[in-house]
Amino acid sequence: MYAVVASGGKQYKVQKGDILRVEKLPGDVGAPVSFDQVLMVAHGQQIAVGTPTLANATVSGHIVEQGKARKIIVFKYKRRKRYRRRQGHRQMFTAVQIDRISPEKTAD
Repeated sequence: MYAVVASGGKQYKVQKGDILRVEKLPGDVGAPVSFDQVLMVAHGQQIAVGTPTLANATVSGHIVEQGKARKIIVFKYKRRKRYRRRQGHRQMFTAVQIDRISPEKTAD
């Protein structure tokens, strides 16, 4: 079983037990996290696709780590103009371990 969730303007494919690095979320290590914007849930051959999200599907997990990613260098340069700008950036992230994927309730 896997799901596609949206968080921080990005989409992630997740399974139970995966550790997912998303944009910074509020909370301490060990705090529960729930993703309500579930775009798709697949369980074997059954696939449920939302328009754009599934109404009753949720993906839950807990925070494993709060941290900063590796530094990237932002360098701007214009030739023959003596223009150079160098700047570093470290993006904040939250590592979430996926505990449970609850699919959309279907009327059987």
